[in-house]
Parts: sequence; C-alpha cells; structure tokens
Amino acid sequence: MKFKRKHFLILLCVIVLVIWGRKLLKWDLNRHYMPSYGGSRKEDKVTPTPSSISVLSGNNSLCDCKAQTDLHQFLPSDQLDAIIKSRAKEYKEHQLRIKTNTDILIARANSPLQYPIRGFNVAPLQKSLIPGLALYTQKREVYKVSLSVEKGVLSVDDDVHHQVNGQGESNLNISSLRLKQVNNLLSRVTYTSTIYHIRTSDLVYFRFEDNEAVFPVSIRRPAVPVLYSGGNDINSKVTITTKTFLRYNKLKVLINSIRKVYPKIKIIIADDSPKPENLFGDNIEQYIMPPAQGWFAGRNLAVSQVTTKFFLWVDDDFEFMDETRIESFVEIMEANPELDVVGGAVSGEQYYFSLEYVENDEGGCLRRFQGRHHKPLPGFDGCFFVDVIVNFFLARTDAVRRVGFDPFLKKVGHTEFFIDGLGKLLVVSCKDLSIGHQIHESHEEYDVNRNEGESEIEKKYAHHFYKNYLKCIKY
Repeated sequence: MKFKRKHFLILLCVIVLVIWGRKLLKWDLNRHYMPSYGGSRKEDKVTPTPSSISVLSGNNSLCDCKAQTDLHQFLPSDQLDAIIKSRAKEYKEHQLRIKTNTDILIARANSPLQYPIRGFNVAPLQKSLIPGLALYTQKREVYKVSLSVEKGVLSVDDDVHHQVNGQGESNLNISSLRLKQVNNLLSRVTYTSTIYHIRTSDLVYFRFEDNEAVFPVSIRRPAVPVLYSGGNDINSKVTITTKTFLRYNKLKVLINSIRKVYPKIKIIIADDSPKPENLFGDNIEQYIMPPAQGWFAGRNLAVSQVTTKFFLWVDDDFEFMDETRIESFVEIMEANPELDVVGGAVSGEQYYFSLEYVENDEGGCLRRFQGRHHKPLPGFDGCFFVDVIVNFFLARTDAVRRVGFDPFLKKVGHTEFFIDGLGKLLVVSCKDLSIGHQIHESHEEYDVNRNEGESEIEKKYAHHFYKNYLKCIKY
C-alpha cells in the first residue's frame, strides 16, 4: 500500500510539472512571437539595418592580395595618390547612382501596424496610394497614428471629417475615436515625391504609441521597353557577328560553313585590317574600321548594328559543323526569359569560369576559377550557371549593349567583358552546343598585333585598378 501511494505521488508531481511547463512555454511564445496589440517594447521597434552586415562587404580578410596580383604596382608611383583620390571620388558617385547602400528592413511579428514591407514603387513627382496600411489593436479611448517621410509629402484623399493633420506635408497625423474610421483613412493615404530622380528611394515611418514600422518607397521613372519584332524563323531572330583582322582565309571558311546550314541568316563583320578586302554575299555586312582599333572596339561596332533579338558571337577562325544548331541556343533562351547569355563548346570542349568578387574600402578583389559553376540550369542537362564563357555564345542584344565592350582592350579581351557584366548578366554554359575550330596557322603580322606584351598587360592591370575599383586580381 505504501509502495502504490509513493508512485501515485510521483505521478501527480510529474503531471503538475508538465502542465505548469506548458503554461510557461505558451506564455513565452506569446511574449516573443504573438502580436502585442497593446503596444510593443521599445527594443522590438523596426529599424533600418545597413547593408554593410553582408558577410562579404568590408571583410578585409577575404581580400588579401598576397595570393593575387596587387594592382597598385602597375600605377605610376608619382601619380599614385592622385589616382587613388580620383578613383575614390568616382566610386562614391557610382554608389550614389546605383544605390548599393540601400537599407535592409526587418518587420517584427509583434506590431499592431500593417504596412507594405516591399514592392511599393512610385513615379517621381506623382501621387500614389500606399497599399495595405492598417491598424490592429485593442480598445482605446482615442486612436492616433502618424506617418512621416523625407523626400515627399503625404495626404489623405477625401478627409471629410477633418481628422487628419498635416495634409500635403512630410508629417501626417490621423486620429479618431473609432478604429474603423482610422483604418478607413489609412486606406486612402497617398505619397508624392517632392524631388525629381529617376532611381532613388525614401523611407516611411509609421507609428502608433510605442510601435514604429519603417518601410521603403522605391522611386523609379518607368523605363520604356525595348522589344524586337520579327517572324518565327531563325533568320528573323538571330544575327551572326564576328570581328576579323587579317585572317580573311579563316573568315571565308567560317562564312562558307555558315551558308551550308543557314543560307539566309545575316552575318555582320567588324574589320580593322590595315588593307581591307571586300567581302561579297547576300546578307553580309562588312564594317571597315580604322586599322588595328582592337578586339573590343570591333565587338562594339558589330553588336551596334544588330537589329534582331539575339546575336550569335563567333571568332573568325571558327567553323560551323553539322551539329552546330543555333535553334538549340534559342530554345534555351526562350524557355528561360531571364537568361542573357548562353555559351557553348568549341571543338567539344566546354570552357567556363566563375568569378569571386569581394569588396572593401580599399577596392575589390576578384578571382577567376576555371571549371567552377554555380548551379545547373533546371531542365537542361549539361547547362550550368557560370560567370565567364567561351567566344561562342548567343546573347540578348539589348542586355549586352547595356554592358558594352571596353574599347581600351585592343589585343586581348574576353573575361573583361564578363567582369563588367558581373551582377548584370545571367550567364549559362551548355556542353551540347558546339562549333568547330580551324587549325591555327602562324601569321607574323597578326601575332604581333594580337598577342599582349608585358607593357599591355601592365596597362590592363592599371586600367582594372581604376575602372573596376579593384585592389587585386587573379585570373
């Protein structure tokens, strides 16, 4: 009998502890996660958090030039301070243009305020209704909310009862004895920017008692779309582009190989040979440049003349094979409208690279890794998201024009285009899209003008230091 009573007491204690523990847990969850309609603690306010919390930004240990090429050494020592000062000024203006230091907003779960956390876009100087504003709280004698902005003014349309103070000003106050009336007024609050800027932002501070919410307003001038009309055949969708210098024998082989598969497709040739040879044929456009203007200047010229949605870039010593099908490129592009560039393989070899870029106050560090990709492209075996591909690729004309090819690079330039396009172009490499490569033949004049010497390499590094705000680089 004593044994049973002992076990009964133990069981009773366990039950009491479990019930009490569940109550404590429920109270703790409510305190931390449930909406506190009676007002939140000051430490739970929503505050903008600077984007500098990024793991990569400002981390000096990730930008150590010991294992990379330090670009400072390629700058004139007597001009170094002036160059760094000028570069810092240009970089600051660049940041202002692209707004890289925008605020990261975190909406806590214990606020009685309802508001748009993101996606509120307005045109400059135009009135726009703020969506989703509302107040959810317990009974009060009077309900008072306020909103304030910095780059615009706030108003409430049709305030017939005069319960709004600050109409057309940067600070707006709403009060009412009825919660329903407050929410009715909040549903009609508008924002109008008072500054003209085509790409900037503002913050709206929304307050009720001790609760404060902050949400962004994106001020953007609507952009006009750039669309390409045409038929459904490959000739109306794609233009083939190339750059040539002295290698007319190679170029003619390329053109003949294209015509075997695509007899009517347009071919655009940028030619900076010292003594140009006229190339004749249907749908061939040859643009003669001043002699030896360079690789990227020629690319810019060729792409500037494209009138189709896509262009296929090929080197002048490539050769179309039976399995070289432009339609396969287009199929991938049209199935993934967000893609900008799709690269293939040359002579069956799929070359691609990823770029690692880290930025700090002294300039960025950039490294290139061969054969490294980010993720596979869903639905297409052998296709991977990468940063750099070979000189055989299909690209969206308008996307590449926005990046452009730097004409400073005359003799060697390829990765440099993708460096400029990092974060702007979505790039994929696919192994089953292949083109042939003609046998290399030595050409003394071509080799002298094509191959980089030590002085050109040093000039390129100095160019990277200033133009791309880089501290060090490793290919």
